[in-house]
Amino acid sequence: MNEELRKMLDSIKAKKQEVRDLCKEGKVEDAEKAKKELIGLQAQFDLLYDLEQEKLDDMQQKAEAGNAKKVVDKAKKVEGAFVNAVRAAVGKGALSEEDKEILNSMNEGKDEDGGLTVPKDIRTAVRELRRSEDALETLVNVERVATLSGSRVIERHADQTPFDNVEEAAEFPEASTPQFEKVDYTVKKKGGILKVTQELLSDTSENIIGYLKKWIARKAKATRNFMIIAKVREITQGAEVQVEGLDDLKRIFNVLLDPAIALGACVVTNQDGYNWLDTLKDKDGRYIMQPDPTKPMDVRLFGRYPVKKVSNKTMPSVAAGGGQKAPIICGDLKEAVTIFDRETLTIDISSTAGELWKTDQTGIKVRERLDIQEVDGEAVIMAEYLMAAGSGASAASIGQEGEKAYTRAEIEAMTKAGILALGAQLGYTMTTTEANTKEQIVADFMAQQEAAQG
Repeated sequence: MNEELRKMLDSIKAKKQEVRDLCKEGKVEDAEKAKKELIGLQAQFDLLYDLEQEKLDDMQQKAEAGNAKKVVDKAKKVEGAFVNAVRAAVGKGALSEEDKEILNSMNEGKDEDGGLTVPKDIRTAVRELRRSEDALETLVNVERVATLSGSRVIERHADQTPFDNVEEAAEFPEASTPQFEKVDYTVKKKGGILKVTQELLSDTSENIIGYLKKWIARKAKATRNFMIIAKVREITQGAEVQVEGLDDLKRIFNVLLDPAIALGACVVTNQDGYNWLDTLKDKDGRYIMQPDPTKPMDVRLFGRYPVKKVSNKTMPSVAAGGGQKAPIICGDLKEAVTIFDRETLTIDISSTAGELWKTDQTGIKVRERLDIQEVDGEAVIMAEYLMAAGSGASAASIGQEGEKAYTRAEIEAMTKAGILALGAQLGYTMTTTEANTKEQIVADFMAQQEAAQG
């Protein structure tokens, strides 16, 4: 049984318990309503379960015909050739002719950076791993691109612009109402270096692949989270909406967001913002955030809008007026921004660069290429809740009497792009760009942080 079916089964169990509890309390009408919902959930589960069984039956037939085994064997050979290439790069083995043939056949055209192309099966596994619970990539539009740069033409407010009347055999009129905009993208190189010990490279191929998958996935997820949050802050800069209670939040979804956008809207906030939202109550003392009936582990604001919580480190609260402003993103991120993903991963391996040889380590330099662009800035709103001084997890991490939120060592451990993205999230006016050296960017960040802390 897959994860989706397991979650649905949990929802069915929770709904059954809800019906029992309502019956015990004598709330017959509410129990009848809950029972109807239970019947709907059970019917949905049965349909998906049948589809899953059909899929398993199809796989069984392929296995009996020997096709499934061929696919598995091919994947293992590709992964084996990839690991052998990694080992060969540091003199821990040699590539056979079969390995070379496999590596040459899996390259999808000429790569811009050179290096060893990560096999498709491993890239797919990395993509699945990075789309975990705290990944924001699942909330935005992601488009795979085959070129390093390009453009897309979009129509703003297309759902509000009707077609004109066209007479038979007449020319189609050029409507002047729609606003067409061109969105340009230029994928940028993102990457980092994983330092591994010689002992790991002597391990089994499965362990090496598993270690690489997890590390690349974590870094790729962090990169995308930073890029998404930085882009939203850029879109909403100067137009932040201050909120103090329920009425301010309702106004965002009822008035400030277009009704078509509000239908697909969600909420993204950090630990500080989540804590505030989670303590809000209506006039009857009921909490505003409630578990999603279909996904008990998830919550919804006002029973409608899914809420995603990320770490304060991922999306820091901003110092303001002696306190902290917790960021609360409201809107449809799929309409607001698009990630243009080249979907390539390449690696270079060295055991002699820098200080690696002295420490008996191997550096695996991982690269990928992607870009993020605004599509519809009106689809997202940045709300801010001003917390009192000394409250919230962010305030606690900053400490008292000017203690820094980020040490120089923490900043130096980040990439140039990551430092600049973090600066943008914190509202710093960074004077450096990726064209500057990392040392200059680190110095710029530390100076901006010191100025912000007073």
